[in-house]
Amino acid sequence: MNIQEAGDGMLRTRIHTSEYLAKIGVPKIPPLTSPFDPGYDPVTLESHLQQSSHLMSILKISMACWIIADEGSTRQKLSAAKRYNVPTVTGGGPFEIAVAQKQLPLYMDLCADIGVTRIECGEGFTDMPLKPREVVGMAAERGLDVQFELGKKHGGAFTRKIVNMLLEQGERWLDAGSLQLVVEARESAKGVGLFDDRGDFNKGYADLFGKTFGLHTVIFEAPNKPSQFALLDHFGRDVHLCNVRLEEVLRVEIYRRGLHSDAFQKDHLRPQIPRERGQHQLFEA
Repeated sequence: MNIQEAGDGMLRTRIHTSEYLAKIGVPKIPPLTSPFDPGYDPVTLESHLQQSSHLMSILKISMACWIIADEGSTRQKLSAAKRYNVPTVTGGGPFEIAVAQKQLPLYMDLCADIGVTRIECGEGFTDMPLKPREVVGMAAERGLDVQFELGKKHGGAFTRKIVNMLLEQGERWLDAGSLQLVVEARESAKGVGLFDDRGDFNKGYADLFGKTFGLHTVIFEAPNKPSQFALLDHFGRDVHLCNVRLEEVLRVEIYRRGLHSDAFQKDHLRPQIPRERGQHQLFEA
């Protein structure tokens, strides 16, 4: 708290939000949400960075929008992310198209030139003939990190056979040098990946990914409120979520911290009152 003198000569106490959060038991949490930019204008994106950059693990410049937008605008957005110390990653779609069109080296050159930190690789709607080590090596030559997306975009909800195949695929990409793995959920979280046609979340399959790779290595796409809350309810506040719309970052993060009415009812998300302040001290000055 800061003690400041007001215009009337009286001393006033200025309380900061971080101090208040500590008092009510909200723990310090590292950035664990990767939002995506589906084509916002540079001013809107930078406003979200100003508001929420401290909550962002990495910003996805998603889909192929950044390639057909005015190049100056794309570079402006990446420059803004760098000023706010938020790394950036491209979506997996442009990577797959570059491979299919036999232009992967040129695509990587472009990504490096515009200043992204990482590229996302995948086989969501194409088949890739290249080996993981070959791809990761090409990226490393250009100073780019790699993450790999697990799952097909049009293949429906996972089966146990598919999950087993994806676990093996994930291990190959990690062994090759990929930093993280992304579990597919598209924009709907329905009839894809861990979510069935009704949007119901398969906890058992999610656990297989979490236990095999660890929650700091595997990232779960959570494009809407039901998928975001389902993953946080199941794994708790340490789960890494991605494909969160920029305007939903704060909602996800209050839920992660137990500051949402639904999350406050759950013991593993609800803030715990610090031990030195028991219940009888709550209303003391």
